[in-house]
Amino acid sequence: MATRKSWARGLAPVAAAGLGLAAGALAALAAQRHTLDALRARLDHLEAAAQEQRHTNLAHQQRLHWELLSKAIDSPELAEVLDIFETPASPQRRRQYLFANALYTNALFYYRIGNISREEFFGYVRGLLQNPVVREYWHATQGQRATITEGSDEAELGRMIDDLLRQLEEADVEEWWVVGEPPEAQM
Repeated sequence: MATRKSWARGLAPVAAAGLGLAAGALAALAAQRHTLDALRARLDHLEAAAQEQRHTNLAHQQRLHWELLSKAIDSPELAEVLDIFETPASPQRRRQYLFANALYTNALFYYRIGNISREEFFGYVRGLLQNPVVREYWHATQGQRATITEGSDEAELGRMIDDLLRQLEEADVEEWWVVGEPPEAQM
């Protein structure tokens, strides 16, 4: 019996050491978890701030774009600087193209900042394309769109509009609002 008691007495310190080790490991894991949660919260905050800054930058750029286009629309001399269309345009047509560009750019901006969905952008552009001047503008700027970085939002949206315009021109229906498949419905 003395042997059994001595063996049990020797096991008690080992068990206590094991429990201490386990408790220490749990405490370390809890501290790591707390640190990771704090880092994740900080990262989320920084990502939100970066997104907000991108939106601010886009808004500033949109405002500047409109100011420049407004000057060109109001001044035929300044509008000549922006006459980079596929076919020569009269001063009146050039101003109309510049305004069509402002409408398109505004919709693109709204899409980029998340104020409208891709499907809403599609519907808005489908309505814009009912105007013959907007259609003419879109054809006249084909070369400019060819220089847009492949895979960018603007390049993808441009291809979507090209396809929609082709469908609208081929359609033999007066109900233009049913022509084309909205982007989400295509998947």
